[in-house]
Amino acid sequence: PRQQVDAVHGKPSQTRWRQLAVEGALTRVALEPITGRSHQLRVHLAAIGHPIVGDALYAPPALAQASPRLLLHASELHLAGHHFISPAEF
Repeated sequence: PRQQVDAVHGKPSQTRWRQLAVEGALTRVALEPITGRSHQLRVHLAAIGHPIVGDALYAPPALAQASPRLLLHASELHLAGHHFISPAEF
């Protein structure tokens, strides 16, 4: 189900971000979820007016259809003592 930012009834969540590059009207960012809420990165970016390209749930139709897939890539994962790295292509 679709999630939303709710300062009154919602659970706390935090995402760190930094700008990596600007390509025309699009900006590439690095995101670090501090908490682990459902759809956290997608919800936070949509809430500040910068939804992810290809996001069928949180982006306006034109931006959702601008890519055949959600343009969100996990470049590092830390799971049960294992560290996986898969750099994003730029």
